[in-house]
Amino acid sequence: MNIEKLHGTSTRLYQLVAPLVMSPAILRQNNNYPFKTTDHHVWFVATEGDKVCGFMPIEIKSTCICIDNYYVSGNNTALLSSFAQKAIEEFTGDKPIYVISHASHADTFRARGFTVKKEWKLYIKMMHEIHEKS
Repeated sequence: MNIEKLHGTSTRLYQLVAPLVMSPAILRQNNNYPFKTTDHHVWFVATEGDKVCGFMPIEIKSTCICIDNYYVSGNNTALLSSFAQKAIEEFTGDKPIYVISHASHADTFRARGFTVKKEWKLYIKMMHEIHEKS
């Protein structure tokens, strides 16, 4: 499996994820919340051959890094863990990393060092503390 880092408005990103983010089944899996991207986003996209296995959009804000509306095919927690690790490696520094996790994925993020900040019925807001890059 290959994980590629793409800018939030790159042509390649649109080519890879458009069939998924417009899929009614995947939107239902995301509780009908649409996926979005801007110039302030970076995406990690996992592929195996020609198939997209998942993606994680990350918004870079002035005060924090935000992960929201990710997708992993087949609820693949190993892939989700890899995405979380990539985000930590890429963005650990002077800003905290927040994730709005599906409740069922909280343990995966917890195993990567995220702690719970707020819980809702379907989602959990978690944070990875500021650490110096090694």
